[in-house]
Amino acid sequence: MNLPFGYLITLVLVAICTFFALAAPGRTRLLAGLSFRLGLAVNELPFVVSAWLLAASVLAFVQGDLTSPIVVGAAALTMAGLVRVAWRGQQAMSVMRRAVGAVPVSRRLPYGRILLSPFLRRRRAVERIPDLPYGTAGRRNLLDLYRHRSRPTGAPVLIHLHGGGYSGGRKDSQSLPLLYRLAGRGWVCVSANYRLRPQATFEDHLADAEKVIAWVREHGPSYGADPGQIFLSGSSAGAHLSAMVALTCDDPASVAGVIGLGGYYGPYYGEGPRTSPLAHVRPDAPPFFLVHGDHDTVAPVEGARLLAGRLRELSAQPVVYAELPGGQHAFDLFHSLRFEAVINAIEAFCAMSLQGSAGAR
Repeated sequence: MNLPFGYLITLVLVAICTFFALAAPGRTRLLAGLSFRLGLAVNELPFVVSAWLLAASVLAFVQGDLTSPIVVGAAALTMAGLVRVAWRGQQAMSVMRRAVGAVPVSRRLPYGRILLSPFLRRRRAVERIPDLPYGTAGRRNLLDLYRHRSRPTGAPVLIHLHGGGYSGGRKDSQSLPLLYRLAGRGWVCVSANYRLRPQATFEDHLADAEKVIAWVREHGPSYGADPGQIFLSGSSAGAHLSAMVALTCDDPASVAGVIGLGGYYGPYYGEGPRTSPLAHVRPDAPPFFLVHGDHDTVAPVEGARLLAGRLRELSAQPVVYAELPGGQHAFDLFHSLRFEAVINAIEAFCAMSLQGSAGAR
């Protein structure tokens, strides 16, 4: 019997990644890292991986190599696992609709992008203006601005801060489907670098985020932005930073809302409770939208649950919290079933927050 070694390599690779996507095993640093790195692509792009495995299986069958019952069984089991991964991603829509509550969340998803171009983030209607300086720290104090090519005025603003454990990451890597979606709807979106450890301190990170907000308030109107309608969002460490800035600023009402995607909300590298958003929750906190994967092995979901609970206890503003079935860390990288459902809910949350702030005025 001839063993199809090329096909076996493909099958074993997909099977291992599917296992980590489904199981997300362990909380040790090694297993957590393996689960994140090996499971992420399968978890968010099951259709792409399924198509790859199916094409390889058909080719092996046509060439007469797919004759072993064990190999066929392993392929069928792996494909079943991929179907389950896709099913969990589909559940995100109902989860998000329940989390937002009475505000309607669109059920429409861009299935063409999800199935055929999950890596393609740009939209023809959106103009990206890169590398605008907001501070004096070189490339770590640059931001990208996204706006509709029709150049609307009085547009609400989304400021996004990237993740990377405060040690890495960049402005053009995360949540781009969200930035392009909102910019295509007439928003002005900003994604910013900030200084990183170990050269930068926690106070440096906060100062940079505050400088980004100050830049938007000063220069945003010339790009069509309304500086009175600023939402802060972030991924992982960026969610931590966005929450800290919103909760520690002099006037929380100046922030229309905070969006945390897979955030870490504990203390900053052992510096104590003062560096955690949990220590700064206050009755006048702005509206919060927190979403987290229940399989997150990098920033475990318990931290997000704790912050959401604390906000609901003390804050007078809406708090939207959702846990994504099967969601891992960094679920916001691609056009996936999961993240597109989250984006629909973010649009509903922002509309609710803007309506509430207009009513308060």
